[in-house]
Parts: sequence; structure tokens; C-alpha cells
Amino acid sequence: MTSAIAALTALHASADAGSAVRIMSDNDIPAIMRIQAACYPSPMQESEAVFRARLALTPATCWVWSPPGQNPAAYLFSYPSNKDVITALDQPFKIATTPDCLYLHDLAVAPNARGRQAGNVLVAAALEHARASGLHWSALVSVQQSHIFWGALGYTAVEVAHSPAKENLASYQVSAGQPSAIYMLQYLT
Repeated sequence: MTSAIAALTALHASADAGSAVRIMSDNDIPAIMRIQAACYPSPMQESEAVFRARLALTPATCWVWSPPGQNPAAYLFSYPSNKDVITALDQPFKIATTPDCLYLHDLAVAPNARGRQAGNVLVAAALEHARASGLHWSALVSVQQSHIFWGALGYTAVEVAHSPAKENLASYQVSAGQPSAIYMLQYLT
């Protein structure tokens, strides 16, 4: 375990003893739909059918965080991909034949779980999985001005100029007044 992951895990343990990160199951989808509704405006919400298809396609890279004895209060959907490939909003994952990247598609933390390190611990679990799988990159699309959170975790904004990644990135721009979605990348050491 890297020192950054160990530090996050220790921070999590001291901040919220008894909480758990585990692989997502089909039974978690109703809670995940509630978390999504609490975290995203309606035009950014993805369908239950898409969530179920993503989980069925890549169950080993989808996680939930739960407070002690409670239903999930945070989730992370991710999948093996290639650097500079972006999945459009509410579209199915396409697993790369020879992946080099773990794409973190959707991290959401319920409002009542914020400040408990749930997001950090989910990301730490995902990045540890990526490293163990021999992936060299992690990527994501930052929405709702979350780029500061992601930057603190080691991600850097990257310009996207090629198709279809550019158009897929634009799919996250659901209203004119909304801040821009940002493609971010991290090299995994």
C-alpha cells in the first residue's frame, strides 16, 4: 500500500471508525439512485438502467462507502479504459481491450456523509486497485467545480481537442450557466 493510500486509510479510520468500503452490489442501486438525486441536478442524473449495466460490466471497479450499520452513503463507478477516452454522460461503459487507465466516472457522497472522508477513501480504494492491476493512469471528468478536490488527490486538468472525447466531454455541460466540465488525469506511480 502506498504511503498516500495508507495515510488516507488511517485518516478514514480515525474520522469515522466502523465505516466500510466494499464492492458495490445490485442491492445497492436503490441507495445509489437516492445519493445521485441528492448530489446532481436532474439533467446530470444517469438512469438506473445505465447504472445496472455498468455494475454488471465491471463489478470489480465499483465501490460503495457505508457508515456503521447503515446503507451506502457514497459510491464510485469506475472502469478499465485508455488514457484520453471519455464516456459521455448517461452512456454505457466500453471496456478497453488493453487498458492503461482506470476511468473514475462517477463519485458521489450524500450530503449527510460529507466531511467523513468517504470520497477520499473510495478514490484510494480505486487507485490501489488500478495500481495492483498494472494500470499507469487514472482519469475523470470533474463537474460541479470539483476540480479542487481532484487536484488535491493528484489529478491535473488536461486539454481535450480530439473526437469523440471532446464531444463526450461536452455532454456534461447540461446548462449554459453551469461551470465547464474538466478532463483530469493522474499518472500512477
